[in-house]
Amino acid sequence: MAQITPAQLRANFPEFANQSRYPTGLIQFWLTWAYSMLNASRFSTMLDSYAQLFAAHNIAIERRAMDEAQVANNAQSGTVGLTTGPMSAKSVDKVSVSYDTAASLDPDAGHWNLTIYGTRMWEGIKMFGAGPVQIGAGPFFLYYAGMPVWWGGWWDVEV
Repeated sequence: MAQITPAQLRANFPEFANQSRYPTGLIQFWLTWAYSMLNASRFSTMLDSYAQLFAAHNIAIERRAMDEAQVANNAQSGTVGLTTGPMSAKSVDKVSVSYDTAASLDPDAGHWNLTIYGTRMWEGIKMFGAGPVQIGAGPFFLYYAGMPVWWGGWWDVEV
């Protein structure tokens, strides 16, 4: 099965083109993780697209952690890798800005809300995850003369 390469991800998401900020190893790590975590039969022909969104989401979060680590190392203090939610307000001097985060966040999306790639990924998860999944034996059909015949199931048995 062909998989997206870091070069293809960079071509499709030019914001990750800077190889010093987004090393090839980092991109490859998250692409490999994506293909390991995503159900190929569920995503079908869209697997590569959603693998890229999965990777981009995690790369963006990883970049933030790397930036925080650099600040913490320069200050010789601080903790990196802490999670935070979306910022809803910011003030600098006498200017402040606030956003209605509820308008763009899905309360069920968890960490997928942290990046634009994650919100797109979450939409795909909801679309491709819709509907029942049959696990185990199929429906209770018998075949008579090549035609399926419903025989019911244990719930139809009279005692």
